[in-house]
Amino acid sequence: MSVSFELQAESRTDQGKGASRRLRRAGKLPAILYGAGKEPQSISLDHNTILLNLAHEAFYSHILTLTLNGKTERVILRDLQRHPFKPVILHLDLQRVSEGEKIRMHVPLHFINEQNCVGVKLGGGMITHQLTDVEVECLPEHLPEFIEVDVANMQAGESLHLSQLQMPQGVTLVALASHDAGSDHDLPVMNVIKSRTSGGDDDAEESSASA
Repeated sequence: MSVSFELQAESRTDQGKGASRRLRRAGKLPAILYGAGKEPQSISLDHNTILLNLAHEAFYSHILTLTLNGKTERVILRDLQRHPFKPVILHLDLQRVSEGEKIRMHVPLHFINEQNCVGVKLGGGMITHQLTDVEVECLPEHLPEFIEVDVANMQAGESLHLSQLQMPQGVTLVALASHDAGSDHDLPVMNVIKSRTSGGDDDAEESSASA
């Protein structure tokens, strides 16, 4: 992975809404750390550091390095709570990662060659996206930063489905893991919609020819 994120955390013992408000006034972010067969632990993080990290797409799908009480753990962001209208994070859920245990994460789709797509350049079509991320299952070491989707050879009127994605080694799509790829779970990822204007031009030419 090309990007790494390191977080500094502190243990906290005070619980309740009042304690959380005091933390936030001090620029801290209350969070919970759980998983890997260990007891959940209440921690606090630097709010502004987390806010800056959340601006990176990769932060949501990366394995993060958390330092707590002098010890380092590998974690993933499992959930977060935002203020309804202020640029403020209210709470984070972090899950510990075990090397030999598979995890499930949503990773973004990166569409490439959209401007060079055959169905757009030659067919006059338009690309529409049905999905922007997918849920994958894999060991931590195989977790991809994103899934690349090359649409260069897509024709006008074609659709790309989940089963057609090129998945990295050791990574499976949760939606298809226990289902037949040809079933209703094989959702469309993107389409190249045919242009109505191109069809109209063809009809006009046919009408002129028949006249």
